[in-house]
Amino acid sequence: MSVSPAGTAKLKQTVAEKLLFGNEPSPELVAILLVYFVQGILGLARLAVSFFLKDELALSPAEVSALTGIALLPWTVKPLFGLISDSFPILRYRRRPYIVFSGLLGAASWAAMATVVHDTWSATAIMLLCTLSVAVSDVIADSLVVERARGESQSKVGSLQSLCWGSSAVGGLITAYLSGGLLENFSTQTVFLITACFPLVVSGVAWLIAEEPVQDERWGLAQMGDQLQQLKSAFSQKAIWMPTAFLFIWQATPTSDSAFFFFITNELEFEPEFLGRVRLGTSIAALVGIWLFQRFFKAVPTRTIFGWSTVIATVLGMTALLLVTHANRAIGIGDRWFSFGDSIILAIMGEIAYMPVLVLAARLCPAGVEATLFALLTSALNLAGLTSYEFGALLTHLLGVTKNNFDNLWLLLLITNLSTLLPLPLLKWLPDNSASD
Repeated sequence: MSVSPAGTAKLKQTVAEKLLFGNEPSPELVAILLVYFVQGILGLARLAVSFFLKDELALSPAEVSALTGIALLPWTVKPLFGLISDSFPILRYRRRPYIVFSGLLGAASWAAMATVVHDTWSATAIMLLCTLSVAVSDVIADSLVVERARGESQSKVGSLQSLCWGSSAVGGLITAYLSGGLLENFSTQTVFLITACFPLVVSGVAWLIAEEPVQDERWGLAQMGDQLQQLKSAFSQKAIWMPTAFLFIWQATPTSDSAFFFFITNELEFEPEFLGRVRLGTSIAALVGIWLFQRFFKAVPTRTIFGWSTVIATVLGMTALLLVTHANRAIGIGDRWFSFGDSIILAIMGEIAYMPVLVLAARLCPAGVEATLFALLTSALNLAGLTSYEFGALLTHLLGVTKNNFDNLWLLLLITNLSTLLPLPLLKWLPDNSASD
Protein backbone atom coordinates (compact mmCIF):
# COMPACT_ATOMS: atom_id res chain seq x y z
CA MET A 1 0.00 0.00 0.00
CA SER A 2 1.63 3.25 -1.14
CA VAL A 3 1.34 6.57 0.64
CA SER A 4 0.74 9.76 -1.35
CA PRO A 5 3.29 12.61 -1.18
CA ALA A 6 0.71 14.68 0.69
CA GLY A 7 0.22 11.87 3.22
CA THR A 8 3.98 11.50 3.67
CA ALA A 9 4.36 15.23 4.28
CA LYS A 10 1.52 15.18 6.81
CA LEU A 11 3.10 12.20 8.61
CA LYS A 12 6.45 13.99 8.79
CA GLN A 13 4.70 17.10 10.13
CA THR A 14 2.96 15.04 12.82
CA VAL A 15 6.19 13.32 13.87
CA ALA A 16 8.02 16.66 14.00
CA GLU A 17 5.31 18.22 16.17
CA LYS A 18 5.46 15.28 18.58
CA LEU A 19 9.23 15.66 18.88
CA LEU A 20 8.72 19.40 19.45
CA PHE A 21 6.12 18.92 22.23
CA GLY A 22 3.29 19.88 19.85
CA ASN A 23 4.93 23.03 18.45
CA GLU A 24 4.74 23.48 14.70
CA PRO A 25 8.22 23.38 13.11
CA SER A 26 9.29 26.62 11.41
CA PRO A 27 12.53 28.50 10.59
CA GLU A 28 11.77 30.93 13.42
CA LEU A 29 11.40 28.10 15.95
CA VAL A 30 14.75 26.73 14.76
CA ALA A 31 16.33 30.16 15.31
CA ILE A 32 14.90 30.48 18.83
CA LEU A 33 16.02 26.97 19.77
CA LEU A 34 19.51 27.63 18.39
CA VAL A 35 19.86 30.73 20.59
CA TYR A 36 19.08 28.61 23.67
CA PHE A 37 21.25 25.79 22.31
CA VAL A 38 24.26 28.11 22.08
CA GLN A 39 23.65 29.21 25.67
CA GLY A 40 24.11 25.57 26.63
CA ILE A 41 27.15 25.18 24.34
CA LEU A 42 28.88 28.09 26.10
CA GLY A 43 29.14 25.79 29.11
CA LEU A 44 32.23 24.52 27.26
CA ALA A 45 34.18 27.30 28.98
CA ARG A 46 32.66 26.95 32.47
CA LEU A 47 35.30 24.59 33.84
CA ALA A 48 38.03 26.51 32.02
CA VAL A 49 36.96 29.73 33.73
CA SER A 50 36.94 28.05 37.15
CA PHE A 51 40.42 26.61 36.71
CA PHE A 52 41.69 29.88 35.17
CA LEU A 53 40.58 31.87 38.22
CA LYS A 54 41.80 29.23 40.67
CA ASP A 55 45.17 28.28 39.16
CA GLU A 56 46.34 31.00 36.76
CA LEU A 57 45.07 34.03 38.70
CA ALA A 58 45.59 32.24 42.07
CA LEU A 59 42.36 33.55 43.62
CA SER A 60 40.99 32.23 46.93
CA PRO A 61 37.59 30.48 47.25
CA ALA A 62 36.01 33.65 48.67
CA GLU A 63 37.47 35.77 45.85
CA VAL A 64 36.22 33.34 43.18
CA SER A 65 32.74 33.39 44.71
CA ALA A 66 32.74 37.20 44.84
CA LEU A 67 33.98 37.55 41.25
CA THR A 68 31.43 35.00 40.02
CA GLY A 69 28.70 37.06 41.64
CA ILE A 70 29.96 40.27 40.00
CA ALA A 71 30.00 38.54 36.60
CA LEU A 72 26.26 37.96 36.99
CA LEU A 73 25.53 41.72 37.05
CA PRO A 74 24.30 41.95 33.41
CA TRP A 75 21.68 39.32 34.21
CA THR A 76 20.29 41.58 36.96
CA VAL A 77 19.58 44.45 34.54
CA LYS A 78 17.79 42.38 31.91
CA PRO A 79 14.75 44.71 32.16
CA LEU A 80 16.95 47.48 30.73
CA PHE A 81 17.73 45.33 27.68
CA GLY A 82 14.03 44.54 27.34
CA LEU A 83 13.11 48.24 27.50
CA ILE A 84 15.75 49.12 24.93
CA SER A 85 14.64 46.32 22.61
CA ASP A 86 10.94 47.22 22.92
CA SER A 87 11.45 50.99 22.69
CA PHE A 88 14.40 51.55 20.36
CA PRO A 89 14.11 49.51 17.15
CA ILE A 90 17.19 49.40 14.94
CA LEU A 91 16.36 49.87 11.25
CA ARG A 92 12.71 49.48 12.39
CA TYR A 93 13.32 46.02 13.91
CA ARG A 94 13.12 45.28 17.63
CA ARG A 95 14.59 41.78 17.76
CA ARG A 96 16.92 40.79 14.91
CA PRO A 97 19.60 43.53 15.24
CA TYR A 98 19.96 42.96 18.98
CA ILE A 99 20.48 39.23 18.45
CA VAL A 100 23.17 39.98 15.84
CA PHE A 101 24.88 42.40 18.24
CA SER A 102 24.85 39.90 21.11
CA GLY A 103 26.52 37.22 19.01
CA LEU A 104 29.29 39.51 17.80
CA LEU A 105 29.91 40.80 21.34
CA GLY A 106 30.10 37.25 22.69
CA ALA A 107 32.64 36.17 20.07
CA ALA A 108 34.82 39.22 20.73
CA SER A 109 34.63 38.79 24.51
CA TRP A 110 35.66 35.13 24.56
CA ALA A 111 38.49 35.91 22.14
CA ALA A 112 39.62 38.62 24.57
CA MET A 113 39.55 36.10 27.45
CA ALA A 114 41.99 34.00 25.42
CA THR A 115 44.39 36.82 24.55
CA VAL A 116 44.40 39.90 26.79
CA VAL A 117 43.23 38.76 30.24
CA HIS A 118 46.14 38.36 32.66
CA ASP A 119 44.89 39.82 35.95
CA THR A 120 41.81 39.97 38.16
CA TRP A 121 40.56 43.35 36.93
CA SER A 122 40.71 42.50 33.23
CA ALA A 123 39.14 39.08 33.96
CA THR A 124 36.25 40.80 35.77
CA ALA A 125 35.68 43.27 32.92
CA ILE A 126 35.76 40.69 30.13
CA MET A 127 33.63 38.20 32.08
CA LEU A 128 31.04 40.96 32.45
CA LEU A 129 31.03 41.41 28.65
CA CYS A 130 30.72 37.64 28.12
CA THR A 131 27.69 37.63 30.41
CA LEU A 132 26.26 40.76 28.77
CA SER A 133 26.27 39.11 25.35
CA VAL A 134 24.33 36.08 26.61
CA ALA A 135 21.93 38.22 28.65
CA VAL A 136 20.99 40.33 25.62
CA SER A 137 20.33 37.31 23.39
CA ASP A 138 18.46 35.63 26.22
CA VAL A 139 16.08 38.54 26.85
CA ILE A 140 15.25 38.75 23.14
CA ALA A 141 14.70 35.00 22.86
CA ASP A 142 12.59 35.06 26.04
CA SER A 143 10.39 37.81 24.62
CA LEU A 144 9.79 35.76 21.46
CA VAL A 145 8.89 32.72 23.57
CA VAL A 146 6.52 34.73 25.77
CA GLU A 147 4.73 36.21 22.75
CA ARG A 148 4.14 32.73 21.38
CA ALA A 149 3.42 31.03 24.72
CA ARG A 150 0.47 33.34 25.34
CA GLY A 151 -1.32 31.72 22.41
CA GLU A 152 -0.75 28.15 23.57
CA SER A 153 -3.74 25.91 24.10
CA GLN A 154 -4.31 24.32 27.50
CA SER A 155 -3.06 21.00 26.15
CA LYS A 156 0.28 22.55 25.14
CA VAL A 157 0.85 24.87 28.11
CA GLY A 158 4.50 25.09 29.08
CA SER A 159 5.54 23.07 26.02
CA LEU A 160 7.51 25.87 24.35
CA GLN A 161 9.34 26.72 27.59
CA SER A 162 10.16 23.03 28.07
CA LEU A 163 11.42 22.81 24.50
CA CYS A 164 13.64 25.88 24.83
CA TRP A 165 15.02 24.81 28.20
CA GLY A 166 15.60 21.36 26.74
CA SER A 167 17.49 22.86 23.79
CA SER A 168 19.82 24.64 26.21
CA ALA A 169 20.27 21.39 28.14
CA VAL A 170 21.17 19.53 24.91
CA GLY A 171 23.81 22.17 24.18
CA GLY A 172 25.18 21.65 27.66
CA LEU A 173 25.07 17.90 27.16
CA ILE A 174 27.18 18.04 24.01
CA THR A 175 29.91 20.14 25.61
CA ALA A 176 29.74 18.70 29.14
CA TYR A 177 32.34 15.98 28.77
CA LEU A 178 34.35 17.98 26.23
CA SER A 179 34.76 20.81 28.75
CA GLY A 180 36.85 18.56 30.95
CA GLY A 181 38.52 16.55 28.19
CA LEU A 182 39.75 19.67 26.40
CA LEU A 183 41.34 20.98 29.61
CA GLU A 184 43.28 17.74 29.93
CA ASN A 185 44.91 18.39 26.54
CA PHE A 186 44.78 22.14 25.91
CA SER A 187 45.25 25.38 27.80
CA THR A 188 42.35 27.42 29.15
CA GLN A 189 43.13 30.05 26.50
CA THR A 190 42.60 27.50 23.71
CA VAL A 191 39.25 26.51 25.22
CA PHE A 192 38.24 30.20 25.31
CA LEU A 193 39.13 30.58 21.61
CA ILE A 194 37.03 27.54 20.68
CA THR A 195 34.14 28.95 22.72
CA ALA A 196 34.40 32.27 20.84
CA CYS A 197 33.18 30.57 17.64
CA PHE A 198 29.72 29.64 18.94
CA PRO A 199 28.17 33.10 19.56
CA LEU A 200 28.56 33.74 15.82
CA VAL A 201 25.84 31.12 15.28
CA VAL A 202 23.45 33.39 17.20
CA SER A 203 24.22 36.27 14.85
CA GLY A 204 23.78 34.01 11.83
CA VAL A 205 20.30 32.72 12.73
CA ALA A 206 18.88 36.16 13.59
CA TRP A 207 17.59 36.51 10.05
CA LEU A 208 15.29 33.52 10.52
CA ILE A 209 13.21 35.46 13.05
CA ALA A 210 9.79 36.32 11.57
CA GLU A 211 9.53 40.00 12.45
CA GLU A 212 7.56 42.79 10.84
CA PRO A 213 9.11 46.29 10.67
CA VAL A 214 7.83 48.64 13.38
CA GLN A 215 5.00 50.85 12.12
CA ASP A 216 4.04 52.53 15.40
CA GLU A 217 5.26 56.12 15.44
CA ARG A 218 5.44 56.09 19.25
CA TRP A 219 8.83 54.69 19.97
CA GLY A 220 11.98 55.80 21.74
CA LEU A 221 11.50 57.67 25.01
CA ALA A 222 7.74 57.99 24.47
CA GLN A 223 7.40 54.23 24.04
CA MET A 224 9.66 53.64 27.04
CA GLY A 225 7.47 55.94 29.16
CA ASP A 226 4.38 53.96 28.18
CA GLN A 227 6.07 50.69 29.07
CA LEU A 228 7.26 51.98 32.43
CA GLN A 229 3.66 52.91 33.23
CA GLN A 230 2.51 49.42 32.26
CA LEU A 231 5.25 47.88 34.39
CA LYS A 232 4.29 50.04 37.35
CA SER A 233 0.68 49.00 36.93
CA ALA A 234 1.65 45.33 36.63
CA PHE A 235 3.88 45.33 39.71
CA SER A 236 1.24 47.02 41.83
CA GLN A 237 -0.66 43.73 41.65
CA LYS A 238 -0.06 41.21 44.43
CA ALA A 239 -0.39 38.42 41.88
CA ILE A 240 2.92 39.60 40.36
CA TRP A 241 5.08 41.10 43.12
CA MET A 242 4.38 38.43 45.75
CA PRO A 243 5.56 35.46 43.60
CA THR A 244 8.54 37.54 42.47
CA ALA A 245 9.50 38.32 46.08
CA PHE A 246 9.25 34.64 47.00
CA LEU A 247 11.42 33.57 44.08
CA PHE A 248 14.04 36.16 45.02
CA ILE A 249 14.25 34.92 48.62
CA TRP A 250 14.23 31.31 47.38
CA GLN A 251 17.32 31.92 45.23
CA ALA A 252 19.19 34.45 47.43
CA THR A 253 20.30 32.07 50.18
CA PRO A 254 24.13 31.72 50.36
CA THR A 255 26.00 29.17 48.26
CA SER A 256 29.14 27.18 48.98
CA ASP A 257 29.80 26.23 45.34
CA SER A 258 33.17 27.96 44.99
CA ALA A 259 34.56 26.58 48.24
CA PHE A 260 33.35 23.09 47.34
CA PHE A 261 35.03 23.36 43.92
CA PHE A 262 38.35 24.11 45.62
CA PHE A 263 37.81 21.13 47.95
CA ILE A 264 37.15 18.57 45.20
CA THR A 265 40.04 19.79 43.04
CA ASN A 266 42.67 20.48 45.74
CA GLU A 267 41.76 18.01 48.50
CA LEU A 268 40.14 15.16 46.54
CA GLU A 269 42.21 15.89 43.41
CA PHE A 270 39.34 15.49 40.94
CA GLU A 271 40.86 16.21 37.52
CA PRO A 272 39.10 18.19 34.72
CA GLU A 273 38.29 15.03 32.74
CA PHE A 274 36.31 13.57 35.65
CA LEU A 275 34.55 16.89 36.31
CA GLY A 276 33.59 16.87 32.63
CA ARG A 277 32.01 13.45 33.12
CA VAL A 278 30.06 14.82 36.10
CA ARG A 279 28.81 17.71 33.93
CA LEU A 280 27.80 15.20 31.25
CA GLY A 281 25.80 13.28 33.83
CA THR A 282 24.11 16.40 35.21
CA SER A 283 23.24 17.57 31.67
CA ILE A 284 21.52 14.26 30.97
CA ALA A 285 19.82 14.52 34.35
CA ALA A 286 18.59 18.01 33.44
CA LEU A 287 16.89 16.59 30.34
CA VAL A 288 15.34 13.85 32.47
CA GLY A 289 14.06 16.50 34.89
CA ILE A 290 12.47 18.49 32.05
CA TRP A 291 10.79 15.34 30.70
CA LEU A 292 9.54 14.35 34.16
CA PHE A 293 8.02 17.81 34.68
CA GLN A 294 6.33 17.76 31.25
CA ARG A 295 5.08 14.19 31.74
CA PHE A 296 4.16 13.94 35.42
CA PHE A 297 4.41 17.23 37.35
CA LYS A 298 2.82 19.81 35.04
CA ALA A 299 -0.53 19.36 36.83
CA VAL A 300 0.94 19.46 40.36
CA PRO A 301 0.20 22.74 42.24
CA THR A 302 3.12 25.17 42.16
CA ARG A 303 3.31 25.43 45.96
CA THR A 304 3.55 21.66 46.27
CA ILE A 305 6.41 21.41 43.77
CA PHE A 306 8.38 24.21 45.44
CA GLY A 307 7.75 22.92 48.95
CA TRP A 308 8.73 19.31 48.40
CA SER A 309 11.60 20.02 45.99
CA THR A 310 13.13 22.48 48.49
CA VAL A 311 12.94 19.99 51.36
CA ILE A 312 14.29 17.11 49.25
CA ALA A 313 17.11 19.26 47.81
CA THR A 314 18.10 20.34 51.32
CA VAL A 315 18.25 16.75 52.55
CA LEU A 316 20.24 15.65 49.51
CA GLY A 317 22.52 18.67 49.84
CA MET A 318 23.44 17.49 53.33
CA THR A 319 24.99 14.38 51.78
CA ALA A 320 27.93 16.57 50.75
CA LEU A 321 28.87 16.54 54.44
CA LEU A 322 29.62 12.84 54.06
CA LEU A 323 32.08 13.65 51.28
CA VAL A 324 33.74 16.50 53.19
CA THR A 325 34.16 14.41 56.35
CA HIS A 326 35.09 11.31 54.29
CA ALA A 327 32.27 9.38 55.98
CA ASN A 328 31.30 8.01 52.56
CA ARG A 329 34.49 5.94 52.59
CA ALA A 330 33.45 4.36 55.88
CA ILE A 331 30.28 3.03 54.23
CA GLY A 332 32.17 1.74 51.23
CA ILE A 333 31.36 4.42 48.63
CA GLY A 334 34.29 6.02 46.81
CA ASP A 335 34.58 9.80 46.53
CA ARG A 336 34.00 9.85 42.76
CA TRP A 337 30.95 7.60 42.74
CA PHE A 338 29.44 9.47 45.65
CA SER A 339 29.99 12.88 44.05
CA PHE A 340 28.64 11.70 40.69
CA GLY A 341 25.42 10.20 42.07
CA ASP A 342 24.73 13.18 44.31
CA SER A 343 25.11 15.62 41.40
CA ILE A 344 22.73 13.61 39.18
CA ILE A 345 19.88 13.56 41.70
CA LEU A 346 20.24 17.25 42.56
CA ALA A 347 20.20 18.18 38.85
CA ILE A 348 16.91 16.32 38.28
CA MET A 349 15.28 17.96 41.30
CA GLY A 350 16.55 21.37 40.22
CA GLU A 351 14.94 21.15 36.77
CA ILE A 352 11.60 19.93 38.14
CA ALA A 353 11.57 22.89 40.55
CA TYR A 354 12.66 25.47 37.97
CA MET A 355 10.28 24.69 35.10
CA PRO A 356 7.21 26.08 36.96
CA VAL A 357 9.16 29.34 37.41
CA LEU A 358 9.44 29.81 33.64
CA VAL A 359 5.80 28.95 33.02
CA LEU A 360 4.61 31.22 35.84
CA ALA A 361 6.75 34.15 34.65
CA ALA A 362 5.45 33.83 31.08
CA ARG A 363 1.83 33.72 32.29
CA LEU A 364 2.24 36.93 34.32
CA CYS A 365 3.41 39.07 31.40
CA PRO A 366 0.80 41.44 29.86
CA ALA A 367 0.78 42.07 26.11
CA GLY A 368 2.99 44.90 24.89
CA VAL A 369 5.78 44.61 27.45
CA GLU A 370 6.67 40.93 27.13
CA ALA A 371 10.41 41.41 26.81
CA THR A 372 10.58 43.91 29.64
CA LEU A 373 8.37 42.29 32.27
CA PHE A 374 9.61 38.76 31.66
CA ALA A 375 13.17 40.12 31.90
CA LEU A 376 12.24 41.90 35.13
CA LEU A 377 10.87 38.72 36.65
CA THR A 378 13.81 36.57 35.63
CA SER A 379 16.36 39.26 36.55
CA ALA A 380 14.99 39.11 40.09
CA LEU A 381 16.22 35.50 40.09
CA ASN A 382 19.56 36.57 38.66
CA LEU A 383 19.96 39.31 41.27
CA ALA A 384 19.18 36.66 43.86
CA GLY A 385 21.93 34.50 42.34
CA LEU A 386 24.40 37.36 42.65
CA THR A 387 23.31 37.88 46.25
CA SER A 388 23.75 34.16 46.88
CA TYR A 389 27.35 34.20 45.65
CA GLU A 390 28.25 37.34 47.61
CA PHE A 391 26.71 35.94 50.83
CA GLY A 392 28.60 32.73 50.14
CA ALA A 393 31.85 34.67 49.67
CA LEU A 394 31.31 36.47 52.99
CA LEU A 395 30.56 33.23 54.85
CA THR A 396 33.54 31.50 53.25
CA HIS A 397 35.81 34.34 54.43
CA LEU A 398 34.33 34.50 57.94
CA LEU A 399 34.69 30.74 58.42
CA GLY A 400 38.31 30.82 57.25
CA VAL A 401 37.85 28.40 54.34
CA THR A 402 40.79 28.86 51.95
CA LYS A 403 42.38 26.95 49.06
CA ASN A 404 44.37 24.90 51.60
CA ASN A 405 42.20 24.99 54.75
CA PHE A 406 38.88 23.11 54.66
CA ASP A 407 38.46 22.57 58.41
CA ASN A 408 35.23 24.59 58.53
CA LEU A 409 33.89 23.56 55.13
CA TRP A 410 31.43 21.20 56.82
CA LEU A 411 29.97 24.14 58.77
CA LEU A 412 29.75 26.26 55.60
CA LEU A 413 27.86 23.43 53.86
CA LEU A 414 25.55 22.98 56.85
CA ILE A 415 24.66 26.69 57.00
CA THR A 416 24.13 27.08 53.26
CA ASN A 417 21.95 23.97 53.03
CA LEU A 418 19.77 24.81 56.03
CA SER A 419 19.29 28.35 54.74
CA THR A 420 17.42 26.99 51.70
CA LEU A 421 14.54 26.13 54.05
CA LEU A 422 14.04 29.78 55.07
CA PRO A 423 11.54 30.66 52.27
CA LEU A 424 9.16 27.77 53.09
CA PRO A 425 6.91 29.82 55.47
CA LEU A 426 6.30 32.18 52.50
CA LEU A 427 4.93 29.51 50.14
CA LYS A 428 1.51 31.19 50.30
CA TRP A 429 2.96 34.01 48.22
CA LEU A 430 2.90 31.65 45.25
CA PRO A 431 -0.30 30.89 43.30
CA ASP A 432 -1.86 27.58 44.33
CA ASN A 433 -2.60 26.46 40.79
CA SER A 434 -0.50 24.27 38.55
CA ALA A 435 1.33 25.12 35.32
CA SER A 436 -1.53 23.56 33.32
CA ASP A 437 -4.35 25.56 34.99
